[in-house]
Amino acid sequence: MSELGNEIVLRPRFKIELSTDLESLKTTFDIVAKNPFSLKRLDEHVYLRFEKSHTDFWSPQLHLEMTSFEKNESTIHGVFGPNPTLWTFFIFLHFGIGTLFVILAVFAYSNYSLGHDITIWMVGMVFLVVIWFALYAFGRLGKSKGKPQMRQLRDYLDELIQDVPKN
Repeated sequence: MSELGNEIVLRPRFKIELSTDLESLKTTFDIVAKNPFSLKRLDEHVYLRFEKSHTDFWSPQLHLEMTSFEKNESTIHGVFGPNPTLWTFFIFLHFGIGTLFVILAVFAYSNYSLGHDITIWMVGMVFLVVIWFALYAFGRLGKSKGKPQMRQLRDYLDELIQDVPKN
């Protein structure tokens, strides 16, 4: 599972191909997950996460999407990621910082064109770039702290699909 070790991707992905029909695969996930996991299936989407009592700020979740384009052939596409609320917050912060950067750049250019001092605008832009890198480092830290739980989620998925009826 080298995808978990990828040094650039914040949301590792994987694909599992199975020789079974989609309906059999869906019924595999119509269970009550064993402790400490929580499993929720909505049509072809499965959300595998840890129960609240076993989670912390960095706890990942596993989103699975089941597809089938040929008879008796199914594919599971998996994406590890943080809690959706946390992910949305991170994206909001990145968007906000990017927007502020552009605004400061416009003010800096306008002041430069008018012959005024732009030191404060440039300092602000550098500060935003530093914050941007800090957010990236924060995300990387979270991924490394969540890696053991990512391994647990993947092992539990492998345990669940090992009993899928083969066609």
